[in-house]
Amino acid sequence: MKPKVGFMGLGIMGSAMAANIFKAGYPLMVYNRTPEKAEKFALMGAGVASSPRALAHAAQVLIAMVTGPEALNELLWGKNGAGPELGPGKIFINMSSVSPKFTRELAEKLAPNGVAFVDAPVSGTKKPAEEGTLVILAGGAEAKVKELEPLFLTMGKKVIYCGEAGQGSMMKMTINLLLGLMMEGFAEALNFGRLGGLDFEAMLDVVFSGPLNCGLFQMKAQMLKEKDFPPNFPLKHMTKDCKFIVDTAYETGAPAPLGHLLLHLYRLGVSQNLGDQDFAAIAQVLGHLSH
Repeated sequence: MKPKVGFMGLGIMGSAMAANIFKAGYPLMVYNRTPEKAEKFALMGAGVASSPRALAHAAQVLIAMVTGPEALNELLWGKNGAGPELGPGKIFINMSSVSPKFTRELAEKLAPNGVAFVDAPVSGTKKPAEEGTLVILAGGAEAKVKELEPLFLTMGKKVIYCGEAGQGSMMKMTINLLLGLMMEGFAEALNFGRLGGLDFEAMLDVVFSGPLNCGLFQMKAQMLKEKDFPPNFPLKHMTKDCKFIVDTAYETGAPAPLGHLLLHLYRLGVSQNLGDQDFAAIAQVLGHLSH
């Protein structure tokens, strides 16, 4: 029998992920800070909780998919927070992007309650979330991750076990460092060629015809061509993750010279009011700098 799932956070990613859980036949109850986003789930036949605490009380498995540590802390420990309801027999899965340090501290805080905790951020953006093709980056007790695999596979195509709690978040920061570098590099190269008089389509043809071709570049090319950046992964969220990356690099002693530069460039994007656009809008930052 499938466990009852409670899902907190119905934003760009969470709404699609929760819908896929429901479509797979799991009993589902949701909570969102702005109740309007939960209305479509009520129409689908899912339950809607009045508070995070009510959600945690009703569910066997509680999932959070929110913007970061502040939102997560509010859901767990704020007014009518879920934290006090998380005890023996319950499972709490954080799928939000937070730092490894925060995740380890959260695991330590929850441990005395007896709740099973798994950190399971995802690799993928809006379209993979809608299609259920995310890659789940799981940290925690390996047996518990294995037990949860059928649930994870309603949202993703693959579950990768990364180690103890905190290592899922470490993998997320690692992959987002590469993601940020690739996106900035692609935009920088195209801007460089544009200012040198090259045709945009000819540049894409060269990239797509050789070993540099990849899915990310193909997904973002149209945005760069049209200078229109609907938010599959908002630039402000990449900026937040760059800060986590830089902080984690300091803690671990890992050299991250380009990570520091990325943080600076993406923060410039936020200061230019690009934060709610897709992170491919880093191209606009480079365009501003080249004027």
